[in-house]
Amino acid sequence: MHLLTRFIAAALGVISCAFPLRAAEDTAADEKMLRALYTAALTTSPAFEHLRELTAKFPGRLSGSANLAGAVQWARTTLEKTGVDRTELQPVLVPHWERGAAENVRFLAKNLSPAPLTAVALGGSEPTPAGGLRASVVELPSLDALKTGDVKGKIVFFNRPMNPEHISTGRAYGEAGDQRNLGPAEAAKFGAVGVLVRSLTLALDDVPHTGNTTYLPGIARIPAAALSTVAADQLSRELQREPTLQVEMQIHSRWFEDAPSHNVIGELKGREHPEQIIVVGGHLDSWDISPGAHDDGAGCVQSIEVLRLLQAVGHRPRHTIRCVLFVNEENGSRGSAAYSTAAKEKNETHLFALETDNGGFQPRGFNLGNPAGNADTLAARWKPLFEPYGLYHFQKGTGGADVGPLLAHGATVAGLTPDSQRYFDYHHTAIDTIDKVNKRELELGAAAMAALIYLVDQHGL
Repeated sequence: MHLLTRFIAAALGVISCAFPLRAAEDTAADEKMLRALYTAALTTSPAFEHLRELTAKFPGRLSGSANLAGAVQWARTTLEKTGVDRTELQPVLVPHWERGAAENVRFLAKNLSPAPLTAVALGGSEPTPAGGLRASVVELPSLDALKTGDVKGKIVFFNRPMNPEHISTGRAYGEAGDQRNLGPAEAAKFGAVGVLVRSLTLALDDVPHTGNTTYLPGIARIPAAALSTVAADQLSRELQREPTLQVEMQIHSRWFEDAPSHNVIGELKGREHPEQIIVVGGHLDSWDISPGAHDDGAGCVQSIEVLRLLQAVGHRPRHTIRCVLFVNEENGSRGSAAYSTAAKEKNETHLFALETDNGGFQPRGFNLGNPAGNADTLAARWKPLFEPYGLYHFQKGTGGADVGPLLAHGATVAGLTPDSQRYFDYHHTAIDTIDKVNKRELELGAAAMAALIYLVDQHGL
């Protein structure tokens, strides 16, 4: 019995270490603090006006653009006005691609006048030859179909829709995304001369969605564009009626030398452990055609707001809270790579890194990951604190593209998980505008992030 008692006591000690008792964390004090954070967010927040200013003054914040450079300065000034202890512009060399004049894509069918198809070039696309590209079209449902399709000398049309059965639209996006990310490079292996892809959205409309595509070393780089879902359905119908019809494409893009840019950093110094860092952030760049309100202007202003909220409620953080607005997430991820490299070179200790890059919609919870694989379970002990504010989900994940590299440094990473049903209606489009963002939902997201940052700072994870 004595040995068994000691074993049980030891086991309980391990459990209590992983899951500190609610009494030890002073539940009443935490409830009061979360209430104060939410009140400050919902009554005095400048986040929506910050977003309005960012998207109005600096839309199309693609890497290498003047608007991204302007947004970098705007972000630093905004952080300084928030009252942070320190700001920094961290140098990053970013790729510089421009689409040039508007694309022209149209199908040429017998006995019909040439008909336009609403399209935008994919990010990084090669231009068409002078005068355009004209070729027959082969419609394919997947990259695997390239192995059996007759595509040499033709334009490949990948027309796999996002799967509407998935409740998580992010899952549907991930499954269909290979046709945009890898489709042009894979089609080029088989001799295709161009690629069209169905836009990655569940919406049926005439709004095309851009996004990055990746070419492979030693493989021909061919022009590629995304069709709106309406245009994709139209082209598919015309191909059924006339399988030999041709498409004409004109893309005027250009690559330039890499350009200087910066991650924007602002921080509140920790009172007990200033050398230990907790990060909150989003990415400052957006696609050239897009104001980037949801992707990811919302995440940037929410991250800035976290630092304001902690000050507004009088919380002096135990650890250094650092807001990082990353550049070049959309077409290279060099901002996150530069930050991760600098952190390693400086031997910085990152305890936790929270990212928001899924739109400014109603928050539902968080995804979390750590080297031990149990971050979601550890954070779930705070679920009762978040439930009054509509957050229920604590799931396994890797945070997001910008904070993910810190996981290899031993940090715990997390991502805010908003309601996803409308995000891909606007993602990477010209209609990702301020009017698509609900002010209250934006503020609720900022409050949720501030609450999680407070709890990790106060109690650890």
